[in-house]
Amino acid sequence: MDERLLPALQLTPLHLGALHAWEQALTLALAFGPFLLLGGVIWWRQRHEPPEGADPPEGPAESRAPEPPGAAPTGDDRTDQPAR
Repeated sequence: MDERLLPALQLTPLHLGALHAWEQALTLALAFGPFLLLGGVIWWRQRHEPPEGADPPEGPAESRAPEPPGAAPTGDDRTDQPAR
């Protein structure tokens, strides 16, 4: 091993000095916390979303019934065309 690297290898673990226990915990939380949070959010969202390719859940039959002819618009029509 190169003798010039030996002092650098001995000082590497002490580059921040000795840390108290709470400082070590804070360092670990800052280092790994965002990744754990992201993993938790992804897991939570996948639990609440239907699997890909699954049919959407159907509502009550009344909400799927077509509107009778001449009925007033419900506000769902987003076209710029005037009513005829």
